Amino acid sequence: MLEYMRLGGSIMWVIAALSVLALAVCIERAIFFCRASTDPEKLETEFGRALATGGEEVAREVVTAYDSSMHRLFRAALVHWGLDREDMQALVEQEVRKEVYRWEKNIFILELVGKLAPLLGLLGTVLGEVEMFQSLHMNGQISAAAVTGGIWKALFTTVAGLVVAIPTIFMHGFFMSRIDSVEETLERGGDYLVREHFGAKNETK
Repeated sequence: MLEYMRLGGSIMWVIAALSVLALAVCIERAIFFCRASTDPEKLETEFGRALATGGEEVAREVVTAYDSSMHRLFRAALVHWGLDREDMQALVEQEVRKEVYRWEKNIFILELVGKLAPLLGLLGTVLGEVEMFQSLHMNGQISAAAVTGGIWKALFTTVAGLVVAIPTIFMHGFFMSRIDSVEETLERGGDYLVREHFGAKNETK
């Protein structure tokens, strides 16, 4: 591996650094996604049952039992349970945006690495070929072995760039699709909170 890095030149080390960065972001985001996820239907059922049987105090125990994004949304709404419908709707929308922002944190790095890695690989290949042809010109002797050997070395960076870019772009797409799903789930949870709160109020009038 070190021999390939040496043959590829300094750009290989830049690509390697980008791969480490992308891997670190993937691991950090995967851990966050696991911790911030929950079963929304189960939470809604437990929350509604708690409000109906024990009121806000019992419901508070439900929303503080875990620290998922949905739990934080429900917790914020319960803290401001006395708001009118318009203000509650605005609060819910604000909390949804806040949680989506938490899910999107550092995802842009994967997109950046996915775009930069193949370009750096191509740059390394072009620079390698320029160096090879310059060397052939200076030596004044051209052989098939020298040309193919030089191109073979120059292509290392292109291969490395693609090897880094392909899984990075895949993970970026996977994370973004997960974020879209979570955003929709949070919005549905916000609608549930508004219906639960003001539907219950209407029933008591």
